[in-house]
Amino acid sequence: MKRLLCLVALAVALLLPSRAFAAAKTYQVTGKVLEVTDKMIAVEKGKDRWEIDRDADTKVDGDLKVGEKVTITYHMTANKVEAKEGSSSSDKKSDDSKK
Repeated sequence: MKRLLCLVALAVALLLPSRAFAAAKTYQVTGKVLEVTDKMIAVEKGKDRWEIDRDADTKVDGDLKVGEKVTITYHMTANKVEAKEGSSSSDKKSDDSKK
């Protein structure tokens, strides 16, 4: 019984740090709210318009309305990556050396 308990404790100890490293890096943008919908918040940062998606799980502290200054914390996740053949700089250098 003690052996099983030790194995379970070891498994939990090994799994917890891997979950901490799996979290995506977070970023922040601060600006004036331009538009708010159930699926998106648009803010103005400098002269740029930033549109950040949101869902029902997005935590909102305070009153979120147009004109208010907000700070949005978000993370980026790739949905699709398309590699192009022959586009790397090492390919171009090797092509130039053949001439």
